[in-house]
Amino acid sequence: MPSVDVVIPNYNYGRYLEACVKSVLSQDMHDVRVLIVDNASTDDSVAVAERLAFGDPRVELLLRPENIGPHASFNAGIDWARGDYFLLLFADDFLVPGALRRATSVMERDRAIAFSYGRDVAIRGDAPIPEIEAQPAAPPVTLMTGRAFIERFCRLGVFQIPGPSIVVRTSVQKRAGHYRPALPHSDDYELWLRLALHGTVAELDCIQAGIRSHNANRSTDLWAHQILHIRHTADAAESFFYHEGRWLDGAETLRRRARRGIAERAYWSAVSHALRGNRQAWKLLMLAFRMAPATAVLPPLGYLLHRPDTVPRMRSLLSKVLR
Repeated sequence: MPSVDVVIPNYNYGRYLEACVKSVLSQDMHDVRVLIVDNASTDDSVAVAERLAFGDPRVELLLRPENIGPHASFNAGIDWARGDYFLLLFADDFLVPGALRRATSVMERDRAIAFSYGRDVAIRGDAPIPEIEAQPAAPPVTLMTGRAFIERFCRLGVFQIPGPSIVVRTSVQKRAGHYRPALPHSDDYELWLRLALHGTVAELDCIQAGIRSHNANRSTDLWAHQILHIRHTADAAESFFYHEGRWLDGAETLRRRARRGIAERAYWSAVSHALRGNRQAWKLLMLAFRMAPATAVLPPLGYLLHRPDTVPRMRSLLSKVLR
């Protein structure tokens, strides 16, 4: 049976930490280890972590005396990992029952898979973890080559992937390397592109993890200010194609395609915000024009055809506008 190492970075999430760790320890897998990396929390996180480690030998601790930033936690976890598979799980998120077995079963059957991911369930604020319908033991799986995964990102300028659901083959994670501190807000995007250089990507059609959104987590401000997230996505693409991605066949073409895809995403995001009455939508439009001047002349209708969520998003938007 495969082994899985789960790293849980934590900073002042003591109120969520126990539920997160227990969602890992309760997985129907025998060989699971957990490393809690606490970044000098000022709440009760350390006490919670020490109690969890005392109660279960599978839990290990790295308690930092000072806050040296999240990347140090992520990368310490990569260095620590020695199991067959690796997962980075933020302390305010959680795994769905059976998630690790489903992911590793798929990856054990096909050794070419570099990483897998599934769908997520969203929780807002301090709401308790909801009852989640039992997921299929053998869910439908879609495989794509690493090249196709990278090309899809370049075409859409976004990843629609829940990070807590990503289970990586540890040998691949070691080869791909660490998170880059130069990308404080899009380090995950850039690393996913690097991971895709090392094999196939598997998408599981089932719920694998839960993501909690609240005022304290990393992504809230980025999604509230869409223009920042789009700029950070562009930074991730440029970093990838400046480093490891430069050796891909047709790398420069892909880099330009990524820039255009991100610009087209900004264009339609601007349209969406404008229809909602957001007076700042013009900033997104200006960003789109700077990145891809052609969008100032011709609306990028082709982009909408590539987005699998275009129809439901348009229905939702129209219903809000017509109210």
